[in-house]
Amino acid sequence: MVHQQRSQAHLSPSSDTKDTEDIVSLLAPRLAHFAGVARTEHVTRAAQEMQVPQSTLSRAMVRLEQDLGVDLFARRGRTVSLTPAGRTFLGSVERALAEIGRAADEVRADADPATGKVAFGFLHTMGAETVPGLIQAFRVDHPRVRFSLVQNYGEAMLEKLRAGELDLCLTSPVPDAPDLVARRLDEQKLRLVVPADHPLASRRRIRLAEAADETFVTLEPGYGMRLITDDLCREAGFRPRIAFEGEEAETLRGLVAAGLGVALLPPPAFPRPGVVELTVTAPRAAREIGVAWLDGHPDTPPVAAFKRFLLSRRGNLLPT
Repeated sequence: MVHQQRSQAHLSPSSDTKDTEDIVSLLAPRLAHFAGVARTEHVTRAAQEMQVPQSTLSRAMVRLEQDLGVDLFARRGRTVSLTPAGRTFLGSVERALAEIGRAADEVRADADPATGKVAFGFLHTMGAETVPGLIQAFRVDHPRVRFSLVQNYGEAMLEKLRAGELDLCLTSPVPDAPDLVARRLDEQKLRLVVPADHPLASRRRIRLAEAADETFVTLEPGYGMRLITDDLCREAGFRPRIAFEGEEAETLRGLVAAGLGVALLPPPAFPRPGVVELTVTAPRAAREIGVAWLDGHPDTPPVAAFKRFLLSRRGNLLPT
């Protein structure tokens, strides 16, 4: 009777009423104990199976009922049986514990040195050839390591690093931020891409200033290549007249092939018909490629191995 009165008091509105977050923090450590007692319907046997002192387990169950404000067990000596409320609670507890078990298995699997996972981001322009070649070379010594691959522009990948969604990313320009660690790996020359029937198409080399009167197609503001394009044109003494902005380099090549402008781009993975790619002799047109990760972020063994591999490719990252 006293126990029932206590439960009713907890159920009535008061200053002691806990919000959901408080309840979860109180209940979480006791859920496995509750499930064990519910499964065996015997406090002594449950304590032996879980290797917990019987007195500790008994107190935990009483405190759990106090925190919830309901009776979960009907007690007959050391034998217990679930009340209707206890059965309802047990179903949810078992699902929660199973989900926690699956999550634990998943994170352990991702950290396994031989079969773990690397969340790896890279620029769209590196997806056709560079990244497949890197992963192929890495898996010679690590054949079962798995990859979660994300293609995006530089700033978006850095935000994913900060959010914990990526372990590493290849990006350009190489970032300089206090919360990130970045290492320069290689350099990629840029070319002026013109339509195949353009007056400049007969040339092999060009000074960028010679394209000052051309219409440009570029990536959108915020993309690394857009920043580099703006900087190089400024260095060449002009501001580019931009007709189209896009999100992907090969789309820009298609626009160039259609005669809609010229573009500064890294070399393609495969030749694109309808365009000619000119070497830019001045100013020096190149972009640095680097690898970045979150400073202070601990590496799992597969991430550490792939990071070492990338750093070992310094100066030899890009296909020749």
